[in-house]
Formats: sequence, C-alpha cells, structure tokens
Amino acid sequence: MAVSAGFVEFARREARGVSPAYERLALAVSRDEDLLALLGTLPPAKWQPNLLFGVVRFLGGPVDEPDAFRDYTIANWPAVEAQLRVRATQTNEAGRCAVLLPVLAALPQPLALLEVGASAGLCLYPDRYAYRYGDHLVGTGEPVLECAATGLTPPDGVPEVVWRAGLDLNPLDVTDAADVAWLDALIWPEHTHRRARLRAAAAVAAAEPPLLVRGDLVDDLAALAARAPAGATLVVFHTSVLYLVPAPRRRAFASVVRDLPGHWIANEAPEVLPYEGLPEQPGEALHNVLALDGRPLAWTRGHGQAITWFG
Repeated sequence: MAVSAGFVEFARREARGVSPAYERLALAVSRDEDLLALLGTLPPAKWQPNLLFGVVRFLGGPVDEPDAFRDYTIANWPAVEAQLRVRATQTNEAGRCAVLLPVLAALPQPLALLEVGASAGLCLYPDRYAYRYGDHLVGTGEPVLECAATGLTPPDGVPEVVWRAGLDLNPLDVTDAADVAWLDALIWPEHTHRRARLRAAAAVAAAEPPLLVRGDLVDDLAALAARAPAGATLVVFHTSVLYLVPAPRRRAFASVVRDLPGHWIANEAPEVLPYEGLPEQPGEALHNVLALDGRPLAWTRGHGQAITWFG
C-alpha cells in the first residue's frame, strides 16, 4: 500500500499539469499488482517514481505508454532492479537557480557557494546564467532560465561568485557521457526545454569545473566549508535534497550548518523542513519553501519554474 500511495501522490502533486506522460504512468503503476510486488522487494528509498521512470528511460525503455512501460519493466526486471539499487534521483536542474537568485543577489558579495547534494554541480553557476522573470531579464549568459515570479521584485544583476564547491555521496561528472546520460534520463519526457538547458548548463560547468567532493552532508560539511576563501560570504545551500535523508540526519545537518559562518539557504518541501505560520500554498501542486537562515521567504516549484514571495 505504501508503494502504491507514493505513486498516486507523485501523480497528483508533482506530475499533474507538468508531465501528462508521468501522471498516466504513475497512476498505472499504483494499480499494477505485479509492478508493486517487484518494487516492494526493494528498500523504501528506492520506491520513488522518478527513480523508476528514470532508470527505464536510461536503459532505453518506453515511458510514454503505460502498457509498453509495464511490459518492458517486467521483461527486463533484473536490469531495472540492478540500476535501481545503485542509482539515486540526482536531478540537477539548473532552473532552480532562478528561485535562489533573489536571495543570493541580496547577500554581501562576493560569495563562496557550497551546495549540499550537488550532483554534477550545475546549480553552482548562478552568476553564469541569465534569467527571465516575466518581462524582466537579468544577466546575459546561457541558458536563460524562465521563472514566474509573484510578489517579488527581481534583482538587478547576478551575484559575484569567487568559489564554488559541492558535496555529494556520488558526485557526477559533466564531462562523462554516462553521467550526462543519467541526468538526461531524469528529465521528464515532455520537457525538451529542460534537455536543452541541461546541455547548455553542462557546457558552462565543463568549461570551469567546480570542486565536487564525495562525502556526507553531516560528517564532511564543516571540513569542506573550511576551504572557502577568506573575504567571501559562505553560502551553504540545497534544494530538493533532504527528503532523501532520514529525519535524525536532517536534524543533525541543520545543527552543523547553523554553526558555520555565513548563510544557509534551504529550498525543501514543508514536510521535510517544517516551519511555523506558513501562508497557504498557491495550489495543490508540490511546492518547496525557500528559506534563509531558517526564516521562510517564499513558495517555489520544484524545477525553479515559479516563485511566490511571502508578503
């Protein structure tokens, strides 16, 4: 039942209105006893719809039609299972920089960025991309990140970044074709604009690779933060990462990051990092809460496509 409920929730709150193919697929899986039984043999952390769909796409299987997806997944279950056990949802959506930018631009410059759960580090380049908030264009780089902004005056420019580093249990390399193929497989079927964005952002990162460190967000954060240059404002940030972390480790991470110098930007679902007195969410779709140093600032959509600033 828990596996099925997760797919229904994904269809209703994440895929609806965003990916019709994944909404159909998730609902079909939620009702399929054979697929649910196979998934039930895996640890709960591997029950994520995004992970299953991404693995099937990565292996070359169909994700546009539920019957074809079912037949492929069951027929190729040993290969699907093997990938599910070793992979994680490392969606590296550069578009998320659009909801981080208003906070980053307002901090004392220059910045030393440290991303937790960095994947390939594509969100470590907010200064290299351009942004469009309605009619307001910020920056001159590529890709151009579109974001619908409500209650927010967009910043006048991009931040100055002098150091960028990422911490991840399994860092990905944008110069490795297999790693880029996995990032591509995690993009939802209809989102051709996100595939183009991935290629453009990967080119930016490949031209000046960030410092990516394999490590744990609690045990290894302080040591990496200590490598930030003096004279720059340290900013530790993460987006849609902590839901993968057990609650006790989330609390331990929060304790560690609060003790560091500089600032902490969190962009996580409200059930993952709870805050008191949040305003009503703008619609039923899944939203994150953007927060600075534990103070909630805005509702954001998961791929950075919208931000609703609190009054």
